[in-house]
Formats: sequence, C-alpha cells, structure tokens
Amino acid sequence: MTQSVSTTCPYCGVGCGVLATTHKDGSISVKGDSAHPANFGRLCSKGSALADTVDLEGRLLHPYINGQQSSWDDALNAVADGFQKVINEHGPDAVAFYVSGQLLTEDYYVANKLMKGFIGSGNIDTNSRLCMSSAVAGYKRAFGADAVPCNYEDLEQADLIVIEGSNTAWCHPVVFQRIVKAKEDRPELKIVVIDPRKTATCEIADLHLPLKSGSDTTLFNGLLHYLKQHNHIDSGFVEHHTDGFTAAIAAAQQSSGTSEQVAQYCGLNQDDVNAFFHLFANTEKVVTLYSQGVNQSSSGTDNSNSIINCHLATGRIGKPAMGPFSITGQPNAMGGREVGGLSNQLAAHMDIDNPTHHDLVSRFWGTDSLTTSAGAKAVDMFNDVASGKIKAIWIMATNPVVTLPDADKVREALQACDLVVVSDCEQNTDTTACADILLPALAWGEKCGTVTNSERRISRQRNILPHPGEAEEDWWIISHVAQRLGFEQQFDYRSSAEIFREHAALSGYENKGARDFDISGLIELSDEQYDQLEPVQWPINARNPNGTERLFTDKRFFTASGKAQFIAIQPRSPVNAPNEAYPLILNTGRVRDQWHTMTRTARSAKLNGHIPEPFVEIHPADAKKWSVIEGALALIESQWGSVLARVQITDNQRQGSVFIPMHWNQQNASSSRVDTVVNPVVDPLSGQPESKHTPVSIRPYQAVWHGFILSRTPLPSINCQYWLQIKGEQFWRYELAGDTAINDSSAWAKQHLSSDGEWLEFSDNTSRRYRAGVIKNNQLESVIFIAPTHELPTRSWLSQLFAEKELSSEARTNLLAGKPGADQPDIGPLICACFGVGENTIKEAIACGDAKTVDDIGKQLKAGTNCGSCIPELKKLLYATAK
Repeated sequence: MTQSVSTTCPYCGVGCGVLATTHKDGSISVKGDSAHPANFGRLCSKGSALADTVDLEGRLLHPYINGQQSSWDDALNAVADGFQKVINEHGPDAVAFYVSGQLLTEDYYVANKLMKGFIGSGNIDTNSRLCMSSAVAGYKRAFGADAVPCNYEDLEQADLIVIEGSNTAWCHPVVFQRIVKAKEDRPELKIVVIDPRKTATCEIADLHLPLKSGSDTTLFNGLLHYLKQHNHIDSGFVEHHTDGFTAAIAAAQQSSGTSEQVAQYCGLNQDDVNAFFHLFANTEKVVTLYSQGVNQSSSGTDNSNSIINCHLATGRIGKPAMGPFSITGQPNAMGGREVGGLSNQLAAHMDIDNPTHHDLVSRFWGTDSLTTSAGAKAVDMFNDVASGKIKAIWIMATNPVVTLPDADKVREALQACDLVVVSDCEQNTDTTACADILLPALAWGEKCGTVTNSERRISRQRNILPHPGEAEEDWWIISHVAQRLGFEQQFDYRSSAEIFREHAALSGYENKGARDFDISGLIELSDEQYDQLEPVQWPINARNPNGTERLFTDKRFFTASGKAQFIAIQPRSPVNAPNEAYPLILNTGRVRDQWHTMTRTARSAKLNGHIPEPFVEIHPADAKKWSVIEGALALIESQWGSVLARVQITDNQRQGSVFIPMHWNQQNASSSRVDTVVNPVVDPLSGQPESKHTPVSIRPYQAVWHGFILSRTPLPSINCQYWLQIKGEQFWRYELAGDTAINDSSAWAKQHLSSDGEWLEFSDNTSRRYRAGVIKNNQLESVIFIAPTHELPTRSWLSQLFAEKELSSEARTNLLAGKPGADQPDIGPLICACFGVGENTIKEAIACGDAKTVDDIGKQLKAGTNCGSCIPELKKLLYATAK
C-alpha cells in the first residue's frame, strides 16, 4: 500500500515542507510539498536526497552501558541514579544537558523543564548557541524580545536585499531560489552581498562588498552616519517609537568617519561603499538578511544591532518588505528559543533574571526548584566539564567533539568526565565514542512533533517509518529519566500533542500581550487537530487566531517603554589578530550538499559527489607566498590545533584569509576536524564562538606518497597519516597520503584489498607509481593508485566502471594505463547532485554550442532543473567559457 505523509525537512532553518511516500516495495521517495508556504514544492539537493538517508546501517538501536547492550530499564535507571548521585554530592550545578536544534520543540520543552524547573540548574544549553545566539541577543536588546519581524514574502517584495554573512545559495538554497525568482520577475530588485568571500550567492549580486573580517560594525556604523548626514532619518518614527538614537549616532560618527575612512578600514573600494550607502538610503523597501557571518563573532551581538540600528533609523520595520531578518542554521533553532533551550532563558521567551517571569513559570510548573540564575553557555559548559565543575553531562542529538571550538579539549574533557550520557540516532560519532551510556533516539521520518522555521512558522514533522529496534522519542527518554528522579506527575506525558498543549498554555499564561511569544490559540487542539496542524506563524492567539505574518506593525515593542532601543556601537577588533606565527585568518562554514557533521548526508552517495573531500580555499597571492599548490594537501595550524585539507586556489577568496568547511569528522577523515583549530573566544553577551576569525598558518603537507582506493565494499581502517572515506554510488572512495614510504606497493595493496579475484597490476619502481584493479565475476571490485605526488587520475571515470555489468578488455587496458579511453568519457567533478551531471559533460555541451544559457543546460542535461542549488555553478561555467 502506498502512503504519503506531509512533513518538514530536518536540515536548515528554511523549514521546507516535504511530501514523503512509502511504496509497496518498502522504498521511500520524497518531493517538495507544493502546499507548504515556506517552499511551495521546492527542495534543495539535501532535501531531495532525504530518502537516501533513512537506512538503518550504523544506527543506534539499543541502549548501551559502558559498551554493553542493556535494557531500557537498566539504562534509564543508570542515567537517573548517576545524575542523582552527582546532585546529592555536589549540587544541581554539577550536572548539565547539551541539546540541539535537531530536537523537536516537544523534546526541547521537556528537557528544559526538567533541568531548569526540577533539577534546579540553568545548565542546559544548545548547539544553536553556535549559530544564532548573537542574533537573539541583538533582537532582545533592540526589541525587548527575541522577535524576528520578517517573513520570506518580504524578501520577494523588497526592492533591495542586503545579504550579509550568508552564502544563502548553499546554506539556505530554497530561500535563495525564491530571491532568484523575484529578481527574474523584477529586474529592478537590487541585491548587495557583504561577505569576505565571493560565494555562489554573489552570482545574483548587483554589488559585492568583500569586507575585511571583523569590520561589520564599522560598515554599518558608517551607513548610520551617512543616513543622518544625508537626511534619510524617519524622524517621526525615531522620536515616537525609539530610544537611544542620539547616543547611537554619536558612536557611529565617532567610529566611522567619512565613507573613505570606512572603506579603508573595511578593506573596500570607496565607490562600492558609497554605492551601498546610496542604495540603502534611497530605497524604502529594504530587507537585510543575515546569518552566521554576522553571528559567529566576538562582536556578533554588536554586528546584529548595528544592522538593526539602520532599520530603526529609517523606520523600515513592521512593514511589508522591510526589516532586519536573521535566518537560522538549524531546522528547530527557533523552536529551541521558544522553550528556553539557551542557558540564559526561561521557557516561552521569558527571562531567568526577571522576578515576574520566574514567579509565573514556577507557579505554572508547580515547582519550588526553578533556577534563579543562568547556566553555563556552550563553550563555558565544556570548560566546566574539563575543570571538573560539571561532573555529569547528557548530550542530545548533537556532536560537540566535532562542532565546538578547540574541539580536542572538548573530547579530552568528556573522556575525563565522571558520567557522559549521549542520546543519538547514530551508533558511531566522535561524541558517542566518549559516552558511558548510549540511548537510542529516533531520526527524521520516525519521530513526530513540531519545528519552527526562521520566519516563526510552526510546522509538523510526522513519521512515515516505524520505530526501529528499541529507539524512542527524545521526550519519552527524558520523561522517563525525570520520573526516576522523583518527578512522576510532572513528566507523565503520553504524547507529543500533550506536551505541545502545555507549551502553548505556558506561552499564554498571564501574557496579556506583554510577551512576544504567544501560541495560546493552540491550547485547545485535540490530538486529531494536532496531527492535522497546518503551518502557521506565531503569535497565534485570540487577537491573531490565524497567525501573524510580521511583527511590530503597530510600532509597539516589548521593552519597558514600548519603544525600540538603539544601541550605541563602538567597534571592537577581533580578540586574536594575525601575527608572525599565524598570519592568515581562518573562516569556517558549510558546503552545498553536506549538513553539520555528515551523520545523515554522508549516507547519500549523490550528496557526497559534489565536494567529496575537505578543502582549504586560498587566494593566489597567498598560495604563492606560502608555497601551497592547487590540488595538493596543506597543513593548517593555529595555537589550538591543526588540520589537513586539499588546496583550492581562487581569487574568490580574500587575500590574507582562508576558508575551510566544518563538516568532516574523525569517523570519515583522519585529520579534518576544522574545529580543532578554531579560536574558542566568544561574544561576551551572547556566548557565541568566533568561528569566522582564527589566526592560522599554512604550509605544504610533505607526504612521500599519495593514493586513492575505490572499493565496492567498505574496507577496514587504513593505517596512514591522511585518509578519508566517503560513500559513492557503487563503491567506497578512500583518499590517502602518508609520510612513511611504502616499500612494496603490491604487498601493501593486497594487505588492504581482498586478494580474491583477478589482479591487474602496473608498477614502476623508478617513478614509484603503482596501480591495480581487482576483478570478480567480470566486474570491477576495487582499484588502487599510488604515486609520489598528488597528481593522480581523476576518480570520476574510474567510478563509472563500477556501474558496468561486465568490464570490457578496453576498460581493463585503460585502467592499467591510468587514463580513460575514447569509449570512456570522463564526466568530471559532480556539479548537479540531483541528476549526477559532471563538470566535463556541461563544458562539452557549452563548447558544442548546444548550451548557451542555464535553461539550455537544463533542457539538454537536466542539470539545475530540480532543486536549483547548482545554478550558480552552471552560470560560472557559462561565464568562464564565454571569456
């Protein structure tokens, strides 16, 4: 029987609707939900590949205690007894929860209620601290609440979109495609991209400002000063609906000076700065869309407020197509904010240090134990684990050994901690390796609840798959531990619907319009109505029963005065500046087809094809200065650690800076956890780490041999200094390098590959080159190439041989020759993940004259016709060919 379910994508904060279908043969397919207002049927490459990620290989399906499978009763008792022992001996602040934007709102709510309300500690924080806590702090300073005022339609209706610190094309592809479509429909729409790198997002930009790292506040202070100088202030709005304007203007004038001085400090062309200031000043409908490049900074909160100041000064807020719009990185970062997932919050957007809020939540939950002080923020939390202040920690649905800065210190802290509990859906992660107790949680497609996207839209995640093994909902796991801690009645939940109703009731409890977050209109939902809940934006209450498109339309804010607050910004230099030992600035971020630490996306061969290996982007002048070459490995070091990555030389990278993606971990690469290198300094207000500004050095990695293996079956671990494992369509790919010579390549190959089958070998001892293939049942089983340099055959044509039902004699000859024959086209590096279209195939179509536009490429090859994520790269190929 075929069954389809409307659910929500588990990746970025866009919150796309997904229609998931199970078929008679048990297979699953996904497509975009055309009825969902976040995406109207669009999905990015990651969302389109969700069906590839739901297999059970590598899943955590049973509880484990000290590496031994246990029953749920034993595991839950062990967690409760362990936490209770620590609390009895050292107090509630000796325990902690570290949670995740991958949790559903109901899971988050129960975890926060247990820690803050009944254990009585503020020590619950979330990995969302790493991506959007500076935006939260900025909104709260300006508006008195964590209130995102905009929606996606505002982007489509704007006349100017300023995209700052966001490679939207890769990190929020569906929002980007909505912007692209708006610009196609209205070419007068202007796009300004502010980013040190020239990313795929810049393909639609009318103006790109590659500002110097850490200079954001100077640029926006300069803009504020310009608005005042040229009489673009909405004086009526400022006078009647804001406070603090005079101080903010004085700070802006003092710190920025002329546009020439702003340009000089930011490392920008003065004409470009003037053009940006003129555009912003003379365009009424302006949305500023910002993300990690703004937030992940020791000045992240000030960055946010410098943007908001400019919108307040011009009165561009609370109206269609206007406002400062922070877009979140995770599917339920917003839901976590709603329930108090950050250590300095109470549930329902209330504050720990507000006596009225404290009294209200205490009475609603019926507790005398509600914490009176904020807990440790993420980086501080793991510092407290390292020092022994925190002696028991429960990590839920996240992988901090990969994602937190100074990541080796995090791993060492967990290894030394008295009790580490990890609930996850994956058996083997860098973090589960540190756990004393493992608890099996459900994954996407199996769990039910709600998530809230970047535009405040609550949507349902619904299950289409049964619970595998003994895996359970996170709220169920937390509730059963809470009951064993003595809180039976307070955590006697039977369903996610029941938890959601309580969450809604708290949001409206004695609210009377005083608090921004209010979904009291959903208190009376029956279980059936909850199951059928359609996407809706909060607030949802008696005044707005059908939800709220945008906030502050009445020009009333959630501050004590009811007025928005300007913040006087004094720009601060990043805490750690480049120096002689570490002369470059490391910027980290995401790639198009991978997600966080790859535990889900690396299951999909099509997603692995686009960028299969960690890389370091570097400007040509810097590459020459530091003697690194295209395609070779480089060692990148900071005072905190080191990482190996493949060199990509490009003038898209700002000189003096390098970029490395964040995704790879020690399960799939030996030396590529970039957060081992990252600066652990944080924003003093938000606690968000400075992931965009780490002083580093770079030098060539002096390997004595390089190689790769493609194998139809996964291989045991390979003992060499650099290795990477990635899943392909019919094979596993291994990239290898070592600084210890291989004396006998043939013996070494046979040690690592199955010796069964027919071996085809070529060896040249003089040049130290070796290649071999193993044939079984007339099919290619594996290939191995070893050479003294990184210059090896492309993997794409060899990978195609694994799809052949029978390996021809010509293919065997080509394999030994190390190059494809005339009958074996090399498709090149993957560009379109949806349809498996390679760069060489696209270049050939362009060169033949058959493809002159992106539409032509789509008609001929299908590339770019599904999710659209590859369109910026298609445009780049067209442009390069036309030059």
